[in-house]
Amino acid sequence: MAPVIDDQTSYAHYLVARQAVQDDAASRLAPTDDQRITLIIIGVYVAAVLILWNMPIIKIVLAPFKLLTVGLHEFSHAIVGCFTCAKIEAIEIDPDEGGVTRMRGGIPMCTLPAGYLGSSLIGAILVMCGFDILASKVASIFLGVCLLFTLWWARNWLTRGIGLLFIGLIVLLWLVANGVGLKYFVLFIGVMSCMYCLWDILDDLVFRKAYESDASKFAKLCGGCMSSRVWGVLWFFISLIFFVAGILIGLAAFKGNIRAYFRQNRV
Repeated sequence: MAPVIDDQTSYAHYLVARQAVQDDAASRLAPTDDQRITLIIIGVYVAAVLILWNMPIIKIVLAPFKLLTVGLHEFSHAIVGCFTCAKIEAIEIDPDEGGVTRMRGGIPMCTLPAGYLGSSLIGAILVMCGFDILASKVASIFLGVCLLFTLWWARNWLTRGIGLLFIGLIVLLWLVANGVGLKYFVLFIGVMSCMYCLWDILDDLVFRKAYESDASKFAKLCGGCMSSRVWGVLWFFISLIFFVAGILIGLAAFKGNIRAYFRQNRV
């Protein structure tokens, strides 16, 4: 409902205040030179992922990162299961880029959508933090904790291997050039996680008919009020909103200059 204005002076003050808010929002979202570079890097990452995704032989380059995003998907199931009092029995990743989380108890209404929505939210947080080196360092610790929990619940060697590989890579990047490389690593993992979620939702939940997915189980749980494809489309748009929100919040929150960081830390 529009505000009630008593007189022309009050209305003029309202217009001035509204314009000031709009100008402030626009200035916060206007990218700095460093942020423009980060946006270009995000675009390059997105293009690289789309090109390499199904390219013969070369797609092997993305395989470890795909398995990592599968791990984040399963971790999201598991952590929401913990929050709903489930007992996590196992997390397993298979070489075909699939995974499973076995748990007893919990609330399926929460745990079933948590895989896609949770991993896309993690990806969006990493993208947001990828706009700033210090925030990327904090995000790398968060990512490392997620991997440690995944290792704790892992029940096959592939899952353990992926967890150890990326924890080792995070430690290595911390030690090289004062952790500057973490910015680009965190940004790539964030983009990869978001892109993987968006593609996997469309591939598994929308385009395929004979595949029992989280959405098909969720649709049955809801009594068939909406089909699994409808749930898949809904989850797709929520994941897309997370991705876009991560970029916008990163633009608004992190206006620091990377050269100032170099001078401060004498990299």
